Amino acid sequence: MPGSTQPDQSIREQCETPVARQTPEVSRRRWLALTGTAALAAGLAACAGLPFGNDYTFSESQLQRALERKFPFDRRVLAVLDVNLTHPRLTLLPESNRLAVSVDAAVTHPLGGAPLTGTLAIDSALAYDPTTMSVVLRDPEVETFTIDGLPERWSRQLNAAGALIATQLLQGTPIYTFKPEQLNIGGVARQPGTITVLSHGVNVKFDSR
Repeated sequence: MPGSTQPDQSIREQCETPVARQTPEVSRRRWLALTGTAALAAGLAACAGLPFGNDYTFSESQLQRALERKFPFDRRVLAVLDVNLTHPRLTLLPESNRLAVSVDAAVTHPLGGAPLTGTLAIDSALAYDPTTMSVVLRDPEVETFTIDGLPERWSRQLNAAGALIATQLLQGTPIYTFKPEQLNIGGVARQPGTITVLSHGVNVKFDSR
């Protein structure tokens, strides 16, 4: 109808005003503000999801839990002695940049009777294994291997076999395994570098590649 054309046009113009009548500069500023806010939010979300920055420190309790997965450990040595190792206890050695591991040992010998008990003490260096993306124990060394009541001839041979036991037990044992996304942040690959034993944990620094 002729009388309805003007009101309809007015309503249409009011609805279109916020979008259609914006100046190019205002639209551009608004678009930049919106995209900037979105980028900031995404960045904050990404940062919130990162477990660490340029380095990370494993706590002593994390290391202890990782070590406990290897136990109990059973091995026959010298063809006749059955060795059972349990209850690992971790000690940090920052002065030598190594870890010490002490375990309860029980040995069953051919003379029969109840198992003889004692302690195996080992210390080990740490290294990064890129194949498994893990920080692992490396080059474990036996400090002491004492079994109370074991005949001397067996005791001497058991101590000689201690290095083999330590290697079989701990060499290459992972104490922390990284996830792929932890070693690639924003498209930048990172490689674990310097590993330092502290009084409260183990610190790993990252090198960008």
